[in-house]
Amino acid sequence: MMHTPCPALLTRRSRTAWRQVLPGAMLALLVAWPAQACRLALALGLDASRSVSEAAYDTQLHGLIAAFRDPGVRSAILTPSEPVALAIYEWSSRWQQHVIQGWVLLEDAAGIDAVITTLQAHDRSFAGQTAVGRALFFGGRLLLGAPDCAARTLDISGDGRNNDGPTPERIYARFNFDDITVNGLAIGGLESDILSYYRDHVIRGPGAFVEYAETWRDFPPVMRRKLLRELTAPLFSALPDQDNPRR
Repeated sequence: MMHTPCPALLTRRSRTAWRQVLPGAMLALLVAWPAQACRLALALGLDASRSVSEAAYDTQLHGLIAAFRDPGVRSAILTPSEPVALAIYEWSSRWQQHVIQGWVLLEDAAGIDAVITTLQAHDRSFAGQTAVGRALFFGGRLLLGAPDCAARTLDISGDGRNNDGPTPERIYARFNFDDITVNGLAIGGLESDILSYYRDHVIRGPGAFVEYAETWRDFPPVMRRKLLRELTAPLFSALPDQDNPRR
């Protein structure tokens, strides 16, 4: 049976808007998932904009690989009885988003290792402008094709403010993210106020938070910390936002 999008994403206000833009490449992601308990659907959005140097991009990609190799992260993924669903994409300008890892249920160590292999084989797709709003939109659409998990989290990593396409505020005003927690990993060095920008404009929803890496060199341990925080957080939709009361 085709996976049915969560009703909160398909209110009268947002149903038509969500359907207006569905890239052909994403149609393949709207697959039929068997009925199965799943505690968290986690979509990770990596920054591939031009402000991210090749060295920084490699640090970002290999930092994520290192996090998935970390025993603590692996234990947090596998120890509970219900699996985690994972998807990974990269984003840049308004029309530049690419799925690196389609939805996969992480049920054993081999599943995590397969994700690592996919990341190791990946070559950067873009180096355009910084469209944070469209990155959020793409992540929201991606979550429509996720397995039916108890919670949904979208995680955006980036080092710059939106400078192309609709702002995060416009995306949130038009599309319903009520059942999605949006977390952020803000990287300093380019913009002095990037932490406050992510806190005030990007993160959203129950328990939302932003982690901060002072430079790209700090990205690997911060990514590990962020994943541990997301994987071990209580899954209660009534939780208030931790870093920002905006919903």
